[in-house]
Amino acid sequence: MKKQELIHLHGLLAEVRTQCEMWEGDFDLTEYESLGIKPTSIHKSKTDHKEAVFELADGITSSMAEATEADASEPLAPSAD
Repeated sequence: MKKQELIHLHGLLAEVRTQCEMWEGDFDLTEYESLGIKPTSIHKSKTDHKEAVFELADGITSSMAEATEADASEPLAPSAD
């Protein structure tokens, strides 16, 4: 993947993060935040952006998995469309 494509993916994941935070609340993204690399940090290396993308994706999916597990403990009423 080219650096420009990786930066674009980083930006898209940042948008996913924003939307998920609006729906679910705050996510634990301390590892991503500690990197200090944002999608707009175009001067950073491709490797830096790759690491940031992995940390951001991992933080989003982990937080969503935790939210899903919490929701799964509540019984779901049967309904038909």
